[in-house]
Amino acid sequence: MEYVSTRGGVGAVDFEGALFSGYAPDGGLFMPQHIPSLDRDTLGRWSRLSYRELVKELCSLFITAELVPKSTLNDLIDRAFSRFRHKEVVHLSRLKDGLNVLELWHGVTYAFKDLSLSCTGQFLQYFLEKKQKHVFILVGTSGDTGSSAIESVRGQKNIDIFVLLPKGLCTQTQELQMTTVIEDNVHVFAACGNSDEIDEPIKELFADVDFARKYNLMSLNSVNWSRIMVQIAHHFYAYFQCAPSLDTTPLPVVEIVVPTGGGGNITAGCIAQKMGLPIRLVSVVNSNDIIHRTVQHGDFSLSGSVKATLASAMDIQEPYNVERILWLLSGSDSHLTKELMERFSVSKSLKLPGDLHRKLSETLRSCSASDEDIVRAMRHCWEENGYLLCPHSAVAAHYHYSQPDRFSGFAFLSSTPRCCLAPASAAKFQEAVLRAGLVPQVPPEITALTAMETRCIPLERGQDWAQALRERVEAAARR
Repeated sequence: MEYVSTRGGVGAVDFEGALFSGYAPDGGLFMPQHIPSLDRDTLGRWSRLSYRELVKELCSLFITAELVPKSTLNDLIDRAFSRFRHKEVVHLSRLKDGLNVLELWHGVTYAFKDLSLSCTGQFLQYFLEKKQKHVFILVGTSGDTGSSAIESVRGQKNIDIFVLLPKGLCTQTQELQMTTVIEDNVHVFAACGNSDEIDEPIKELFADVDFARKYNLMSLNSVNWSRIMVQIAHHFYAYFQCAPSLDTTPLPVVEIVVPTGGGGNITAGCIAQKMGLPIRLVSVVNSNDIIHRTVQHGDFSLSGSVKATLASAMDIQEPYNVERILWLLSGSDSHLTKELMERFSVSKSLKLPGDLHRKLSETLRSCSASDEDIVRAMRHCWEENGYLLCPHSAVAAHYHYSQPDRFSGFAFLSSTPRCCLAPASAAKFQEAVLRAGLVPQVPPEITALTAMETRCIPLERGQDWAQALRERVEAAARR
């Protein structure tokens, strides 16, 4: 299994090469040169597996045994999931009115990113120990990625991690989960900017090829293929949990509703679909609706500035993983993908070619939700089930509640079951819970954060953020 850039400007690399690269040197994103196709027998066998075992099977398709022996790979994945609070790692809650919620947030930071990043941290450590190598990880976060990335590598001697967060635009809990980690290898920056703005200095450092090579720079945002790979398992597990039977021909379809920010989870769903999983994908967004407009109208363009919403981790105007989806749907056409993404990079406005837009709209449905929609969905779910949704999960629930074909009581009115992915616990979003007129349920680990020592480096407007980051990397390397 080899990996190629979506822009076609570099040679193929193995999984280790993709893992340590983040962005490809030509500015593209790594994707498997070949997407494996699963037959019906394999799907039947996988349907009986736990989430943990599904991750092992999927990873073994994309990581060769020559690179990581299967037994070692299994051990790394077991170690990755050892800190999860739920024995099943993830859990499906079957609620009233046909609302199925796949809880992906039982890791250390109460967010779905713990799933892929805990595995990625183990993969990194495996290769670094073998090669006696040191890396510098750069991460921009809109809320949850930063804390999950920090937890995956904190205290590790051959990794330094640099996290940029948008000051005041994360929840207090999200920010504290990053700034209270006092470790020599953890460097947190609080920037006076939004999620898209904090990505710019990171891109600038990666674009400096000599600097990136000298300091072994890499990313743990969902530009990193390893994140996407693990997230494919969410879709397989959701399907097997919600499909009524695998004994029918053709296999039943399950609709997977995916709260979408940077687009990693929805990209993983497109790959699962390509592998032969019979799912219908719905990308749901907040008021930052570029993906919704792209699906509906082929309009991949910015619309003003980023809007601050209750679903803050999805406050993203430039969902970089759309590049992977366009490459996949164009039949791996790297020339077209490069042309489209370079055009977007210059003008921040792109009209998809008609054929590509048609394929996209056949692959995805989409929906956007306002803050009022989010609050209504949170209240609806609580009143009906006594179940608290985080605002991101509520974006998915809003879509479900707006569909005329959902369950009504015990009457099965739709032939297509639906599963909503829940990316975070409501405990991380107490302000949104209060806004919905509900009472937060806060675990003691989160309450304790407010009394802990904090440490972060401010980045002010007008300051050269790329230079400040560059200097900190150089200082850490000298240490």
